[in-house]
Amino acid sequence: MYRILVVEDDAVIAEQIRKYLEKWGYEVETVRDFADVIGQFAAYEPQLVLLDIGLPFYNGYYWCGEIRKISQVPIIFISSASDNMNVVMAVNMGGDDFVTKPFDLEILQAKVQALLRRSYAFTAPGTVLEYRGVLLNMTDMSLSYHKKKEEDTNFRIDLTKNEFRILQTLFEAAGGVVGRDMLMKRLWDNECFVDDNTLTVNMNRLRRKLAEIGLSQLIQTKKGVGYFLGGEL
Repeated sequence: MYRILVVEDDAVIAEQIRKYLEKWGYEVETVRDFADVIGQFAAYEPQLVLLDIGLPFYNGYYWCGEIRKISQVPIIFISSASDNMNVVMAVNMGGDDFVTKPFDLEILQAKVQALLRRSYAFTAPGTVLEYRGVLLNMTDMSLSYHKKKEEDTNFRIDLTKNEFRILQTLFEAAGGVVGRDMLMKRLWDNECFVDDNTLTVNMNRLRRKLAEIGLSQLIQTKKGVGYFLGGEL
């Protein structure tokens, strides 16, 4: 069952879309906090986004750009601003289709169905793992983080294969401790031929990279056992 995220400022329209698409068997969630669309996107992990242009705080173009930093999920813009400039802008920002308000729900559903079929007929949808606002992109081995404290800043770093596998293992076990032996098995096919210090070197390098974007506390050590996600972000 495909998950669809509706980012629509008009609550009545958003509810109509949700009810109609659910009748067709889709799972649908509507955004309520328009200041943190990317957080809800990461938590819900939709396979398609319906995105209005006129939104509170930031417009749909902004959120399309933010989503494209971490995912290639299909995006359909829905807007009453249907002039050529807005349509071209939507496509240039990474949108896959454009539906003009007012629209027929049957036409919207047909476009949703067609785009999902084109996008996922031969490839599995990309996924994002999330831990307290930190996003691990499974498709391009990157990590992104939106800092909301003293300054409002977006960070993104590219990861090496080993750095990605370490974080993937820890994200998948969020809330629990991952032993060193388990990490070595995930990083190397046969850990018997790898010096235990090699894992320490990789972990230290990853921690330094995380510290550069304010995530020095993301990976915690449980002495004598292994590592876990935690600390103050």
